[in-house]
Amino acid sequence: MHAIRQDTLGGPEVLKLVEVERPAPGPAEVLVRVHAAGVNPTDWWHRASGGLTGGAPVPLGWDVSGTIEEVGLGVTRFQAGDEVYGMPLLPRPAGAYAEFVVSPARHLARKPAGLSHVEAAALPVAALTAWQTLVESADVQEGQRVLIHAAAGGVGHLAVQIAKARGAYVIGTARAAKHDFVRALGADEVVDYTQTPFEDAVSDIDIVLDAVGGEYGPRSLKTLRAGGVVLSIASPEEAALGPVAAELGLRAVFSIVEPDHAGLSEITALVEAGKLRVAIDTVLPLAEAAKAHEIGESGRTTGKIVLTVAATATATATATSTAAAPTD
Repeated sequence: MHAIRQDTLGGPEVLKLVEVERPAPGPAEVLVRVHAAGVNPTDWWHRASGGLTGGAPVPLGWDVSGTIEEVGLGVTRFQAGDEVYGMPLLPRPAGAYAEFVVSPARHLARKPAGLSHVEAAALPVAALTAWQTLVESADVQEGQRVLIHAAAGGVGHLAVQIAKARGAYVIGTARAAKHDFVRALGADEVVDYTQTPFEDAVSDIDIVLDAVGGEYGPRSLKTLRAGGVVLSIASPEEAALGPVAAELGLRAVFSIVEPDHAGLSEITALVEAGKLRVAIDTVLPLAEAAKAHEIGESGRTTGKIVLTVAATATATATATSTAAAPTD
């Protein structure tokens, strides 16, 4: 089969289309014929540094949408021909930038009705990140005030919708050029962080979702009311914010998204109820994975980047603009 691989850590140019042996599913696993694979910041982080793998190159790609090609011993949830989507194995290597990928059966869910494979492949990592932080870690409730940084980005634009679906009052940070987009997602307020420090513009926040990192964590603590929480997802170094927050009577939590078919089923329900939609910025063929990484790392996307793999994958939902404002 064809797949994207790298022999060394480095820039996007290390990604090459090669032929490798097609994998076979083991017990409790399925073989998925990949129609589309989502591209995420964790992909280029692992490409450049090895991420959580100890510094060695790994097969990239975790977001996948496709059809079941073969089921392993003991699998009862799916059968050949079923359309599925999911996020196999993260943080362990999955290798979804390929024509086929093996996944534990319970890391997948049935593809939402009405979504193309391109749209479905854009959802799992970003949507599960938003769901697990806002709902499972923070238990966002009706009437709470939620601040979402990079509200036009891959995680951010889904987080806005999930928080609104739970009845929260949502404030997003974004450049002025993206305010209409963020408001259309349901945000009640949008702050142009390039004109006003967000900590001066908002207060009495219950939950902050920080996908930016760096100084945004400490600055976000200033926006919280007593008992509030900052949910950090940008880098493991943000775990150090916890003790600082505790001294102030606040909470700061760093989390890594985990495969979860139950969470995916909740996301599917939101999609099919019309409460969650994914924005696609750029669609490219598998062979152009390096270009996809260049675009993603430029910080100039609104929504998600997706690679098409199988000939049956379609990208009818959105245009492939690559010249939007920075991802926030």
